[in-house]
Amino acid sequence: MTVNSYITILVLAVVTPPMIALAGLCAVFDPRGNGSHLVARFWARLLLRASLVRVEVSGLENLDADGTYVFAANHSSLFDIPVLLAYLPFQFRWLAKEELFHIPGFGWGMRKAGYIPINRNNPREGVQSLKVAAEKIEAGTSVVIFPEGTRSKDGRIQDFKRGGFTIAVRSGRPMVPISISGAGRVLPSKTLTLRPGRIKLVLGRPIPTAGVDRGGQADLMNQVRSAITHNFDPEYGSD
Repeated sequence: MTVNSYITILVLAVVTPPMIALAGLCAVFDPRGNGSHLVARFWARLLLRASLVRVEVSGLENLDADGTYVFAANHSSLFDIPVLLAYLPFQFRWLAKEELFHIPGFGWGMRKAGYIPINRNNPREGVQSLKVAAEKIEAGTSVVIFPEGTRSKDGRIQDFKRGGFTIAVRSGRPMVPISISGAGRVLPSKTLTLRPGRIKLVLGRPIPTAGVDRGGQADLMNQVRSAITHNFDPEYGSD
């Protein structure tokens, strides 16, 4: 691992436990998880600064600051998560694989913040998770999904899974395509070798879902994937 990797791990070890405790305390006074989410945002910014990662954001002008959306992003690195936490200025909840909620301390903090576990091995529980996510959106809280379902091993955008699009259609809220470029160079899949670098976050124009029926979900998936691919730069951060 690089020196930068060890410094980041040290910062994580020192900062994460008190941040988890603070997130839990916030959840006591704010069961909706808004305060806990702000703590997570602060934690993410500390992590990115310690890792010497610079983030460029564009496209926020496409969105209503008070709007509620289903954000859909490509996924090539674990660093996609802190980048979205730190630089997506909305109250949102993750739809994340259930295994993450079993990590001691971290999983507890995710639950307290109101993030939503999804069991990909149990269809019945998966459907229930989608219902919970739709309810949060209807209550005014955005949701972030990685429609590929898992990290890309080669950085290329994979095929999309249907679940997150079902949420968007049920809620009737617009989907926002997010293209994350450079994260796979900062922290590639299946490695702890962290490199200083740049990550670019591009938010596309919202894509309406109102009136889309089950038969129209495939077209919606194609629209979102096309927008993410269009704004994705596989060479970003290589210079």
